[in-house]
Amino acid sequence: MTRYRLGVLPGDGIGPEIVPAAVRVVDAALAAAGVKPVVWHELPLGGSAIEAHCTALPDATVTALAELDGWVLGPHDSAAYPEPHRSRLNPSGALRKHFDLYANIRPARGFEGGAAIAPDTDLVIVRENTEGFYADRNMHLGSGEFMPTPDVALAVGVFTRAGVERIARTAFELARRRGKKVTIVHKANVLQLTSGLFKRVCLEVAEGYPDVAVDDVHIDAMTVHLLRRASAFDVVVAENMFGDILSELAGELAGSLGIAPSINASDDRCMAQAAHGSAPDIAGQGIANPIAMMLSAGMLLDWLGRRHGDQGAVEAAVRLEDGVRAAVRGGVSSRDLGGTASTSEFTDAVVRYLAPV
Repeated sequence: MTRYRLGVLPGDGIGPEIVPAAVRVVDAALAAAGVKPVVWHELPLGGSAIEAHCTALPDATVTALAELDGWVLGPHDSAAYPEPHRSRLNPSGALRKHFDLYANIRPARGFEGGAAIAPDTDLVIVRENTEGFYADRNMHLGSGEFMPTPDVALAVGVFTRAGVERIARTAFELARRRGKKVTIVHKANVLQLTSGLFKRVCLEVAEGYPDVAVDDVHIDAMTVHLLRRASAFDVVVAENMFGDILSELAGELAGSLGIAPSINASDDRCMAQAAHGSAPDIAGQGIANPIAMMLSAGMLLDWLGRRHGDQGAVEAAVRLEDGVRAAVRGGVSSRDLGGTASTSEFTDAVVRYLAPV
């Protein structure tokens, strides 16, 4: 069993409330699994970093993260930053780009006892994270958005064979551990070169996984299919923007964006980040739902365990999710799930379920 060194970046809005909650349940899950505790390193990022360091993402933070095994990133409220920080690449996007965190894995699974629109949802969106139609991340220098005149704005979408191949392999490897089915989402009927390349390369990669069923769906049709029959999907692979949109839809179908976790991973680094935003309207009230942040941290444990062959970390990840689900099943949940529990009350309930008998 390895003793991991993990970064903690509380972020903005509800981040300073839900990130400590996630840290607490990680510690409890590791203890329940008999695994060595994590060494946590808190680092500045976001609005507080602007005040203290004149930048939302200090160089010292990036340097420190490079020496760690992974980190937990809280939500940020970059829209509220003063200029020039507001117009720059936001902190999470900058970290994804700097560390080449190309795989954004976003599960959506309904909770027993929750308030899901489609409670039988159990799928994973595998989102390519470094190119596609998000112009802020697909250039070596500068942005893929530009204005040749004050009245014309253009954006460049980038699709590379190498980029598509690696996200497709991630999706098919994950499907082998789940229901052995991958759905490729694209718009190749209109975007024949860009989205067409995405579809073609994914299908080429599929040939190396004969044990995994594969189909493909246009992005517009996929929104309808998710609403009508979310339970029919297992692993869904998509480019950056399509994956972002679909994962938020899937998270709401499963119960709430407050339960939507994710990790951003490269081949050797992983960042846990809830799929939702900073929710400044409820910040500081102690009512934020910490589930997405908790489950994201659990996904980080699972990623570390699989990468290092550490079954103890994998077991701790399972225990963490089981504890979260047991709390909801036992009637403890936040307001967005129809309950009344505060952030701290829900965290207390999860820790109780994780405590050794």
